[in-house]
Amino acid sequence: MSFNVRFTVAAHNDLREIHAYIAQNDSLENADYVTREIVRVALVLRDFPNRGAHPPEMLARSNRSYRQIFFKPYRILYRIRANTVFVAIVADGRRNMALLLGRRLPGS
Repeated sequence: MSFNVRFTVAAHNDLREIHAYIAQNDSLENADYVTREIVRVALVLRDFPNRGAHPPEMLARSNRSYRQIFFKPYRILYRIRANTVFVAIVADGRRNMALLLGRRLPGS
């Protein structure tokens, strides 16, 4: 069974911000590469949606509703509903993820 992969509005915004940051501080080519690879990695979830581990910050709160995969250093957090994978956050894993998750995923 193949799943649909959808990026939330917030995840699209994350990708745009990552692209803009890399383009400004490195190069447009690298910005294109990184965002393209993040999307490619996320699309693997079509065939393997349970592939990702539960984020430790959420497990600490007994929340197993989200999973994560990586395109290092970026963390791609998602949840599965029926036959759809919803990518909720794409963030640099070096950030304070507990704080980010608290702001972006209330109740996490």
